[in-house]
Amino acid sequence: MIQIKLPDGSVKEFPENSSALDVAQSIGERLANAVVAAEVDGTICDAFRPLKDISDSQEISLRLLTERDPEALGVMRHSCAHIMARAVMRLWPDIQLAFGPTLPHGFYYDFGLEHTISEDDFPKIEEEMKKIIKEEEPFERFSLDREEAISFVNEMHQASKAEHIATGLADHPQLSFYRQGEFVDLCRGPHIPNAGKVKAFKLLSIAGSYWKGDAGNKPLQRLYGTAWFSKKDMNKYLEQVEEAKRRDHRVLGKKLGLFQINPEVGQGLCLWLPKGATIRAVLEDFIKVELTRLGYEPVYSPHIGRVELYETSGHFPYYRDSQFAPLFGHDAGQLVDFWVRKLEEDDLSAEQEDTLFQSSRVMNCDFEFPPGASREEKLKILKDWEHKHERFLLKPMNCPHHAKMYQAMPRSYRDLPVRLAEFGTVYRHEQTGELNGMLRVRGLTQDDAHIFCTPEQVEDEFRATLDLVKFVLASVGLDNFRVQLSLRDPKSDKYVGSEENWQHAENSLRKVLADSGMSYTECEGEAAFYGPKADFMVSDCIGREWQLGTVQLDYNLPERFKLEYTGSDNQPHRPVMIHRAPFGSMERFTGMLIEHFAGAFPLWLAPEQIRVLPVSDKTLDYANEVAAQLRQNGFRISVDTRSSKVNAKIRDAQLELIPYMFIVGPKEAEQTAVAVRDRIDGDLGPMPLADAIAKLKEEVEERRVRQVAESTFEALEGQTEQANEY
Repeated sequence: MIQIKLPDGSVKEFPENSSALDVAQSIGERLANAVVAAEVDGTICDAFRPLKDISDSQEISLRLLTERDPEALGVMRHSCAHIMARAVMRLWPDIQLAFGPTLPHGFYYDFGLEHTISEDDFPKIEEEMKKIIKEEEPFERFSLDREEAISFVNEMHQASKAEHIATGLADHPQLSFYRQGEFVDLCRGPHIPNAGKVKAFKLLSIAGSYWKGDAGNKPLQRLYGTAWFSKKDMNKYLEQVEEAKRRDHRVLGKKLGLFQINPEVGQGLCLWLPKGATIRAVLEDFIKVELTRLGYEPVYSPHIGRVELYETSGHFPYYRDSQFAPLFGHDAGQLVDFWVRKLEEDDLSAEQEDTLFQSSRVMNCDFEFPPGASREEKLKILKDWEHKHERFLLKPMNCPHHAKMYQAMPRSYRDLPVRLAEFGTVYRHEQTGELNGMLRVRGLTQDDAHIFCTPEQVEDEFRATLDLVKFVLASVGLDNFRVQLSLRDPKSDKYVGSEENWQHAENSLRKVLADSGMSYTECEGEAAFYGPKADFMVSDCIGREWQLGTVQLDYNLPERFKLEYTGSDNQPHRPVMIHRAPFGSMERFTGMLIEHFAGAFPLWLAPEQIRVLPVSDKTLDYANEVAAQLRQNGFRISVDTRSSKVNAKIRDAQLELIPYMFIVGPKEAEQTAVAVRDRIDGDLGPMPLADAIAKLKEEVEERRVRQVAESTFEALEGQTEQANEY
């Protein structure tokens, strides 16, 4: 018998081979039919697996998950990804399976297939999926030893899966598979008991991808879909998708002349056009005033730095796969760098190494290996050669530069906190398939700042940075957010620093958040490699969630850079470092605002705030006088000097989302007045020019956000991407 502890605290005995479904069945038939998955000792699992196979606890904690539980939705969607893959395989049997994880609002599956799937194929794929769901066949899990697993997938002619087992899963002695009817896939699960649990689904789009996300690997096709426990929820989501399409920042950005991504400049590199640059400048100027008030000092750092700088910080090679290749002063730099990596991976044959050595001679390298040199000896010689020749990296982070600025002069405890702020542009080599307008770019400007403080100052400084992020979000009307306290995964070795420092950092953040009264959730495994962080997850007006502002606490970089200050005891001490970026990145923040406001920015942020519309050429001189006074009062304006009728000018200004129009005719000129038209409220009637200016100045100074359509769709909240595939 096994001991099962239920959520109400009761403990019951069940036969040794019992599953969560058996436990549900003992409670009632209705509950058993409703169960989708189970949470066993805190881990989401199949409801149909024997509990003793999942947990070896003396007393197993069990929570039964039904459609009412948010976690069940991800399990069902992952199963729907398998159902979709099965349907595609029925239609095109020669398919190669890649991976099929869930997404915050759906799922995808990557396929290798000669036939190019198009939206014209969606109806027949969906029809095949309906047949599979109607049959309600169960999902079955089984495990194979490593060599058996490789033989098994080879027998299924799934070469990609065999390669993944041999390389990506090299440390897994046993591997799990899931079978549903004739379809079998390598997968860690979990899955729903049977396909009938899928109540509503729809295929959404098709895109290109690459095996394991590497553009150097074979191309694949990525099929996206969504699935829900009710058609009502799915229809709400699809309405939101259509609304999101209408707000797409890439479409509006082009239509309104805000930004451009030009392939001749490079994918993922944003060109800020004058109107978009104006929005960015207004945001930058707004926060610079606040930073000055809070005691921040402006700094600037170069766009590149020596690789050794990022080796010290840990960003290189930790984030190497998402960084651009190093720049070398010697022609053979890339060759030697490749050689080092292959030696470190122990992935170099004698023949390949001889080719590299001969190439290095042609490129005038001056190193030599002693006879019979070991791999470690070769690595040392090659790395010494690299260090002798300058290596630079496009800046992936600003923090190492700021650490060096702090270190530029002696510091006393009386000088702390030191707050250094910079709008610093950094570079990430994102995969082509992951780029998305301004939201996912390769060159991004962060409103970055680093605070160097004493341990005693940490909580006050962290509290102030949280208040700053809330202030920034409120200025654009983003008051619907949650805070995620991102912690390390204690089981992972990807984090640097001592256990003691991590405990200090996590406890400090937890205390400040608790004292602030803000609701927050803890999320293990989402911390930066050097410290925990508080991420602001902001919901826009149609219910989508964006990760924007972030505050990170770091005891480790000061240790790595040996930063010091002299304490009151006249002894050297290590400062604590706080990383913070209220906007996140200017590109992502602006792209999000374009979609949030659908291009109709509030007056204080609009690139063109007022358009002066002369009724005819007779009042053009007065229109220019009005324009001059508006400019003197700091407004961004234009004058429509076309000979078109005024109604056409009003229509065009309305289509271009200009907040206000000042219409001037002979009567207005005579009375030094303007007829004010509001983009939102329409015609406001005639008004003395001085009064109109005062009214609009007040709206700008208050940073008033007057109109944002709210969404009633709640089904998207709190959902995160899950990678269920191996």
